[in-house]
Amino acid sequence: MTQALHQITDALLDAARKAGADAGDAMAMNGRSVTIDMRGGTLEQAERAEGLDIGLRVLIGQRQACVSASDARPEVLTALAERAVAMAREAPEDPWIGLADPEQLSETRDADALELADPAPEPSPDQLQEDARAAEAAALAVEGVTQVQSASAGYSWRAVHMAATNGFSGGYARSDRGISCVAIAGEGSGMERDYDGDSRIFHDDLRSADDIGRRAGERAVVALNPRRPRTGAYPVLFDERISSSLIGHLLMAANGAAIARGSSWLLNRLGEEVLPTSLSLIEDPLRPRVMGSRPFDGEGLPTRRRAIVENGVLAGWTLDLANARKLGMAPTGNARRSASSPPSPTTWNVALTQGEQSREDLIAQMGTGLLVTSMIGSTVNPNTGDYSRGASGFWVENGEIVCPVNECTIAGNLPEMLRRITPANDARPWLSRVVPSLLVEGLTIAGE
Repeated sequence: MTQALHQITDALLDAARKAGADAGDAMAMNGRSVTIDMRGGTLEQAERAEGLDIGLRVLIGQRQACVSASDARPEVLTALAERAVAMAREAPEDPWIGLADPEQLSETRDADALELADPAPEPSPDQLQEDARAAEAAALAVEGVTQVQSASAGYSWRAVHMAATNGFSGGYARSDRGISCVAIAGEGSGMERDYDGDSRIFHDDLRSADDIGRRAGERAVVALNPRRPRTGAYPVLFDERISSSLIGHLLMAANGAAIARGSSWLLNRLGEEVLPTSLSLIEDPLRPRVMGSRPFDGEGLPTRRRAIVENGVLAGWTLDLANARKLGMAPTGNARRSASSPPSPTTWNVALTQGEQSREDLIAQMGTGLLVTSMIGSTVNPNTGDYSRGASGFWVENGEIVCPVNECTIAGNLPEMLRRITPANDARPWLSRVVPSLLVEGLTIAGE
């Protein structure tokens, strides 16, 4: 009979104590996933995966070690705990590690209120195959599309349980249903490709396969016959599909681990203006039916809504327990944990204040410049924020899109870029990063 996840974590902690650990935490995850790929109207690939992952972290004084396995037999748990204790005794001391105090722990131990798992039955392979086939057919029906590189549909379900010697014990399940399509337009060296996709917790919220395939095809067709843009300083509009990457760089710079290492361009800038005063960046891990939601973090601390940037001013770092102790601050409930690694800080759901203008309004406002819809590579100096990325998209003249462009590089300095962004009002509210299209004035474009 298969063991319940909470029984596995309890058994891991018991084994750790018997092996000589002073304290520890454990996690157990099981899940299943199905992915169907179609090409040319026929099944190209079908994958199904099921498995169990277990992880144990033990602490001996101020030393720690993490071990993981995929087998929950009693003899394996005993050997795992003994190995972890032996490793911890040889590990260097870290004055900042340690479990949460009992009074710091979350009172919520499940995610029922967050609706993170669709109660509907798992879709059959035939259902997934039909979704992928419909997406491919819709893309091929777009005039100018010559082939579909991939059309996929998938489903996953995962349950996780965490327990620790400080008294914490909690867990929840989450599910994911997705459809994606990559379409190719044109022939030979003139081919261009683009994509579309959607991923939701609840199947009923998912966009139709027809819409996803059609939009992928249309995006590929309008990218045909690109040219290189003129070199110079121009306004750049980051399309909503890729604008969250700019905010992602800000989130990485505000990560407590980077701050504690002294390797962030935001170092010593807490309380300073980093965005326009009309904008705030809010984290909310308690949004129902959103991928990044969770009731507690990887150390059992409660998650909560907080301002990372408020009215343009940097309001706080993203902290787990260890980095909070290093910086002499309170943890923010942002510890991420995997079966094989100790906690580290990360962000959950974030949303940037939206503007009042549409993307089309911002294009008209640009005059002459670049609308970026895709980026490749990344050169961002973590200490200075110097920024350079390859880009493609559309050239804008007199406030109107005139042609697709590619093979160009956009460059600037992130601290300066972020202080002069203008947001549109087109963010998708169901994403874990709700960021609209962003207009940035005066970036350097290297083209022809």
